[in-house]
Amino acid sequence: LAAWFELLGAGAGTAPAPQPRAAEPEPDDRADRPFPLTAVQQAYLIGRDDDQTLGGVSCHAYLEFDTAQVDPERLERAVRALIERHPMLRVAFADDATQRVLPRSPWPGVTVRDLRGLAADEAMETAQAVRDRLSHRRLDVARGEVIDVQLTLLPDAVDRLHFNVDLLAADLASIRVLLADLAALYDDPGALDDLTYTFGQYLAHQDTVRAAERERAREYWQQRLPSLPGGPKLPLAADPEAVAVPRFVRRSCGLTADEWRLMEQRASEAGLTPSVVLATAFAMVLGRWSGEERFLLNLPLFDRDLDAHPQINRVVADFTGLVLVEVDLSGESFADRARTLQKQMHEDIGHAAYSGVEVLRDFVRTDVDAPRTAPVVFACDLSAPLVPDAFQARFGEASWMISQTPQIWLDHQVYRTRDGGVLLVWDAVEELFPDGMLDAMAAAYESLVRGLLTGGWDTATPQIPLPAEQRERRAAVNARTRPLTGNLLHTTFFERAGDRAGRPALLWGEQDELAHDELARHALAVAGALTERGVGRGSYVAVVAPKGPRQIAAVLGVLAAGAAYVPIGVDQPAERRS
Repeated sequence: LAAWFELLGAGAGTAPAPQPRAAEPEPDDRADRPFPLTAVQQAYLIGRDDDQTLGGVSCHAYLEFDTAQVDPERLERAVRALIERHPMLRVAFADDATQRVLPRSPWPGVTVRDLRGLAADEAMETAQAVRDRLSHRRLDVARGEVIDVQLTLLPDAVDRLHFNVDLLAADLASIRVLLADLAALYDDPGALDDLTYTFGQYLAHQDTVRAAERERAREYWQQRLPSLPGGPKLPLAADPEAVAVPRFVRRSCGLTADEWRLMEQRASEAGLTPSVVLATAFAMVLGRWSGEERFLLNLPLFDRDLDAHPQINRVVADFTGLVLVEVDLSGESFADRARTLQKQMHEDIGHAAYSGVEVLRDFVRTDVDAPRTAPVVFACDLSAPLVPDAFQARFGEASWMISQTPQIWLDHQVYRTRDGGVLLVWDAVEELFPDGMLDAMAAAYESLVRGLLTGGWDTATPQIPLPAEQRERRAAVNARTRPLTGNLLHTTFFERAGDRAGRPALLWGEQDELAHDELARHALAVAGALTERGVGRGSYVAVVAPKGPRQIAAVLGVLAAGAAYVPIGVDQPAERRS
C-alpha cells in the first residue's frame, strides 16, 4: 500500500491536459469484443466460487426427458446447430466481469451411455448415479462451457435425454426457446431463420435508454435501505458457511386446471393477481417458521424489453433481474396481507432498474458486521408451460428436473402445466435445515393454498398449525414438572468463579486471556461503582463498549448490581446513542 501511495504521489501536479472525448463506437457483435455482465450474472459468477458461503455450485437448470428412438447423430447435429445459432451458448465468462462470444464451443458432442445390456436394477442404480452427478455439475463457464446434452439408453427401449444449461447464459424464457429450437433442428437442420440481434447489442441499448430510470430507482432504494429487514430467519441445523457443497432437493405439489381456474376467479374477486396469492401463502409459511412478520423475499423478474428489437423474444440470454420485496404480515385477514404485499410488490418492481443484487451490495457496505441477506426466492412465471409444444411432441415432457442457485437457501418456483394447472416447486439446500422441517413447511403451504380454494379470504387469518410431531413433542415436554432454579444470566458464573480461579474464562487475539476469578473481580468492581451511584433493581444501564473483555465485565457488573443492561453499538452516531 505504501509503494502504491508513493506512485500516486510521484505524479502529483503533472496531470495530463484533458483530451476531447472520442465518440463511443456503435455496439456490435464481434466475437472478440467482450461486453459487461449484468448485475445478476455477476452475482451468479461470484457466488459459484468455492470460497463463497453456499458457493461451490453453479446456477443452472437440469432436465431429463424419457423418450424413445432418439438418433444420437441427429441429436448431436441439432445441438451443434443450436450452439451455432445462439451466441450465448458459446460465451466465456471472465473474472473481470465481462463475457465474450467464442468462435467455437468446447462442447465435446453427445455423450451416449448404453445401459440396455444391464439388469433392470443395475441400470436404474447407474442411471441414478448419472443423475446425481449431472444435476449438481458445475460447467466450466470460463472456457465457454454453458450447455451440455447427453443420452442414456435404458432397458425397455427408454432413451433418457439429459439437458443441462448454465443460467449465466439462459433464463427461463430462453430455456423454452432452446427446447423449441432443438426440436425444430432435430427434425430439419434448415428449419429456422437466422438471428441478427445479440445480447451484447441489447445490453448496450439498455444502458442508454434506462440510465435515468436506474438513477431514480437507486435513489428510491437508498432511501429505503435503513428500514429494510433481512430475509426470514428460518431455523437452521447448520451454519451456511459450514456447508461445503450445497445439495438441492426438490419438493413439489400441484393444482389441477379446474383448481387453478377457481383460484384465478377468487383472486380476481379479491382484486389480487394469482401470483400474489401464492406469494402471500408462501410468506405466511415462512413467517410461521421464522416467527417474523417483516422480512424480504427475493423475486426474479424476467425482464426483456419487448420494444428493443423484433427478434428479442427469440434471443437466448439471461435477461433476469432481481427485486427485493418487503413482506408485511401484520394484516388481520389473508386478503389484507395479500393486498399489502401486492401494493409493495408493484412499488418495488416499479424501481427494479436498480437491481436487488445492487441493494444487497449496499447492505454489505452499511452492515459491516452482519449484512442483511435475502436467501429465500419466490419465482413465478405463468406465461406458458416450461416445455414448449414442439419439444414435447418430439421428446415428451420432463420426467425429472431441478434447479440450483448459489447462496440461496430455498427457491419456490411456480410453473404452468400443459393441462392448464400449475406446478408448485421448492428447491432447497437440504443440509441447512433440521430433519423434517422442509417437509412440514411444504405440507403446511399446500394445505394453506388448497384451503384458499374454499374461501375465508376476508375472515381472520387462522394460525398455521404446528406439525403433528411437533405438537406431540411439546405436549410431552410440557407434561413434566421441573423445579425453578432461580438462576439468572450471571448467577452460575459468580458461584463458580472461585472454583475456576486461574482457568481462562475469556480468550481473544493470539494469546490474550482473562481468568474466571479476574473477570469476577472486574465485574464486581463495576457493580460496586454502580451501587455507590444508586444503581440497583429496576435500573437500566447503557453499555457502550467495543466487543471484548471490558464489554463482558461491564455486562456482568450491571447484572451483579441488580440492574438491566442496555447494549448500544459504539459505531452508532452520538445522537442515536443518546
